[in-house]
Amino acid sequence: MIYATLLLFIFLLIFYLRFLSGVYSGLRSLLPAEIKSINEFVTIVVPFRNEAENIVTCYKSLTAQNYDKEKYEIIFVNDFSEDNSLEVLLKANDASNVKIISREDDKTKRGHKKKAVEAGISAARGEIIVLTDADCVHGKDWLRHLLSNFDDKTAFVSGPVEIDSGGTLFGKLQKLEFAGLVLTGAGLIGKGAPAICNAANLAFKKSVFFEVGGYEGLMNLSSGDDELLMQKIASQGKYEIRFSADKESIVKTDAKKNLSDFLEQRKRWASKGLFYKNKKLVFELILIFLFYAGLLFQLIYGIFFENIFLVSFILSFLMKIIFEYKILSYGGKTLFPSLPLRLLLIAEIVQPIYIVVSSVSGLFGNYAWKNRKVAR
Repeated sequence: MIYATLLLFIFLLIFYLRFLSGVYSGLRSLLPAEIKSINEFVTIVVPFRNEAENIVTCYKSLTAQNYDKEKYEIIFVNDFSEDNSLEVLLKANDASNVKIISREDDKTKRGHKKKAVEAGISAARGEIIVLTDADCVHGKDWLRHLLSNFDDKTAFVSGPVEIDSGGTLFGKLQKLEFAGLVLTGAGLIGKGAPAICNAANLAFKKSVFFEVGGYEGLMNLSSGDDELLMQKIASQGKYEIRFSADKESIVKTDAKKNLSDFLEQRKRWASKGLFYKNKKLVFELILIFLFYAGLLFQLIYGIFFENIFLVSFILSFLMKIIFEYKILSYGGKTLFPSLPLRLLLIAEIVQPIYIVVSSVSGLFGNYAWKNRKVAR
């Protein structure tokens, strides 16, 4: 029984290292797009809920884009904010290319953000839809560089997102961990297996959105307005999915202020994993979860019962660090030059714990988001 269990852990380690190798290979295949002009009119859709502290900063960064104001519009969609976000935004708005609308209440328990995005798309003039979040800040050349990834074959572009650590240890750990997620998503797109992206920075062709039925069939899940749509478009096999491997296309967002908010966010992200349409991807996610759960099992069982499991834990942990450092180091050179790699060991120690906790919690489906209790 002991050796059979050890063989299982060895299999999970080999699978995970192969997965990371694929991510690294995909990353190395990505190149920044050549800057070019896009002829299509562009609509930036920004759903917001309870963002009074951030929305004006976001508004200013979007209206200050180094992009022809006649060729893009910004639509802010109020998703039933309970604070004064709407009033603050209305007072700040003096731009001719900004619309501010509010989502109609339909009393549903799921898919709130998807419905807000749909409201924005319904009001959009643009053939290209760009999504971002109201707690993000955008560089002046962000839109130009993100859009340069489009061509006749490309229907969806995922952009990089970076955490502003705020100078705290907790923030720096989030910055490092989140960079790993972004780089993983980028690498998977690079190897032709798109799975992860972030609604804080993405763009797609409106015609393709309607062609695939938009969020139809996805409203049973509250989360996934980003990667579920990307996977749906990719599954058609007709269009290319690209990652914007360009520092200028990064958007920045603040780190979570406390552990509770961080875990709620990760719980929300984990809540949809088992419901992906791509069953091969679901199987791979299960194996990755088992690898992380296995790390904790090997450590605990190895300390208290069988020392051989402690040996297997040390081997797995060291190999994991080496392969993940390789990915983060490459990402630090190409996208995120200020990554706090010196904190990697601390991040590696806590990562298996929060991944297992958030993954298991996400299975139960309910979580809080923006002061709203949400059903999965």
